[in-house]
Amino acid sequence: MFGGLVVLMPILVFFLVVRWLYRVMTDVIYPVTSLLVDKTPLQQLLADVVVISSILIICFLFGVFVKTHMGNLIFKGVENATLRYAPGYSMIKETVMMFFGRSRSPFSAVALVRPFSSETMMTAFITDEHPDGSYTVFIPTAPNPTSGNIYHLPRERVHIVDVPVDEALRTILSCGIGSTNMILKTGELRKIP
Repeated sequence: MFGGLVVLMPILVFFLVVRWLYRVMTDVIYPVTSLLVDKTPLQQLLADVVVISSILIICFLFGVFVKTHMGNLIFKGVENATLRYAPGYSMIKETVMMFFGRSRSPFSAVALVRPFSSETMMTAFITDEHPDGSYTVFIPTAPNPTSGNIYHLPRERVHIVDVPVDEALRTILSCGIGSTNMILKTGELRKIP
């Protein structure tokens, strides 16, 4: 029975999350779908699919337009003239760009750091290296990697690990699950016989 639960539980949770997302989306697009159901012979489910598909197509076309030189100029002009003055827009844009929009991460490397005078190690991302050999690191809070603290640490308190940034971000999102690979790469985790 336990083995069956272990196999079926992720599938059930996946379908519950998809169902929840579908309900959230259909609640948001309800005014448009109800108009389609009233004015056309479409059923509710088909109207939902049509509206969601239309939104995806519009996003795709807008993305293609912004990739062109003229589209990029127009978007930058609108952004600089209006959007940058909207409260919180810059923070939201940077967060979205960090996860979806940049081809490379804003962090140069992953490290395990000892910010205090103890053996406690924290997952950090190196944001800058200074001429004196010290580092500026960002230590995110789990499970929300967009908030955290910035520390300026001497070289001896920073242990750079050869782990991709996206893998380290996954361990933060999962509250530390999967951190063994990072610890092993520092050479500080000994095998217990």
